Amino acid sequence: MVELPNWLTAVLLGAVEGLTEFLPVSSTGHLLIVEHWLPRQSDLFNVVIQSGAVLAVLPLFKERLAQLARIQEPASRLLWAMIGAAFAITGIGGVLLKKLGLQLPKDTAPVAWALIVGGIVFILVERVLRDKPLAASNSWRTTIAVGFAQLVAAAFPGASRSGTTIMVSMLSGSSRAVATEFSFLVGIPTMLAAGALETAKALKHGTDENWSLLLLATAVASVVSFATVKWLLRFVQTHSFTGFGIYRIVAGVALLWLL
Repeated sequence: MVELPNWLTAVLLGAVEGLTEFLPVSSTGHLLIVEHWLPRQSDLFNVVIQSGAVLAVLPLFKERLAQLARIQEPASRLLWAMIGAAFAITGIGGVLLKKLGLQLPKDTAPVAWALIVGGIVFILVERVLRDKPLAASNSWRTTIAVGFAQLVAAAFPGASRSGTTIMVSMLSGSSRAVATEFSFLVGIPTMLAAGALETAKALKHGTDENWSLLLLATAVASVVSFATVKWLLRFVQTHSFTGFGIYRIVAGVALLWLL
């Protein structure tokens, strides 16, 4: 483990969270990896900085949020229904996983394998869909698939919530840009709800969390997340996810080698 000033550790962890939260490379997996070299943080720390990264990207979806605000419009009600359905599937499934005793692995080997398998899936999906027409809208099949895909990502750190949901959306017929946006829209309430629950639990049972360091890490995560998502939304307009697949495979193999 590397000995660093506490403030620098907070900055590094915030930067990792902000950079990887919405990229299809798994923020949870990367935080678990980084914390093998840096002091391991509490679940509250990881969830709160994740919430900061999520809130920071809301301005990037102001047009879609404005649409959601026009609840009298049929298109708005349909989008609300789809987001709500995917969220409900994930929420109910998440409660069941908790009751079954699901815990994040402390060993990085499962994370490494999830990175590798996910990378291979990215490449295969892009190859299968290369010449196929994809719709510029979501379907109910996509919505249900996204809800279950979030559960897969929760059960297997390293799978990547955004990566898994984007891939299943594309396989369900949505275009790359539409799949990316819907993944983000569904992820926002999902991750904020998880953050609220974890924070409430910590406050109820008491915590010795260093709030100043937590706020510093959250601020860093927010700034980095905003810049990353702004870049990614432009990137997916003209690029595939094959590069992310290659990165995941290289990162997973490197991690296994280090282990």
